Amino acid sequence: MRAKVLNERDPIVFAVVFDTGEDPVAGLTRFAEERNLTAASLTAIGAFRDAVLGYFDWASKDYQRIAVEEQTEVLALVGDIAVEGTKRKLHAHVVLGRRDGSACGGHLLAATVRPTLEVIVTQSPAFLARAHDPETGLALIRF
Repeated sequence: MRAKVLNERDPIVFAVVFDTGEDPVAGLTRFAEERNLTAASLTAIGAFRDAVLGYFDWASKDYQRIAVEEQTEVLALVGDIAVEGTKRKLHAHVVLGRRDGSACGGHLLAATVRPTLEVIVTQSPAFLARAHDPETGLALIRF
């Protein structure tokens, strides 16, 4: 993972680039911790060798895991970074394009980059915190 500051004034903007074999979920979480990001938005394009998506099942209050075990294009990846307790929490959704032109999408749980993932992270001067929501069982942003 490589990172570069694109804009040093508010909002601070970073380009974060991942290479083949890297884990973008762990990498972006680590990047947020190292930069002490308390609120940020992100967008990305690129490609994955494989991925695990999640679909939140309301009845079970858990994510159904969807394995995508093929090379895909990252058509759109959008998300945010917030604080949950003392940790940085990445929340990202992704739309993946398959070889035949079909698409699949969901919550990004895991992925392996191949050959690249280009992420633009925009830091907010505000603070976003996640707190446990008893109705859903999820850590949701609370103001």
